[in-house]
Amino acid sequence: MSSGLPTPVPRPTLETAPFWEATAEGRLLLPCCDACGFVIWYPRMFCPECGSTAVHWNEASGAGTVYSYTVTRKGQGAYRDAGPYVMAYVELAEGPRVMTNIVGADPATVHIGQAVRVVFDDTGEGPALPRFTPA
Repeated sequence: MSSGLPTPVPRPTLETAPFWEATAEGRLLLPCCDACGFVIWYPRMFCPECGSTAVHWNEASGAGTVYSYTVTRKGQGAYRDAGPYVMAYVELAEGPRVMTNIVGADPATVHIGQAVRVVFDDTGEGPALPRFTPA
């Protein structure tokens, strides 16, 4: 999928490699704590809730709702010519809130509580960038 927005190439680390490898396959993975069940965002090797290092990866549904958003009308740098675009916090069905773009929608139609689903922008270099579109 191509949203028309600039798509930066992620640089995976040891902690984030499983996440980025899954995005290249069109899957959204989230780390989850084995000790307390907390779903973790952003990816890290320990649970911020209980401190456990027993963390595994679960495939997420890709469903979420817009928690908050803003429309950027005049971007900077690579986004200078992108036109109006939406930056949002999406609350995933699994619980975490992620900062992302809402794509495939007129920015004027985006609203808090709107159901969205994940889509992946191909970077052309392996990992894809997860963004969201109205469900």
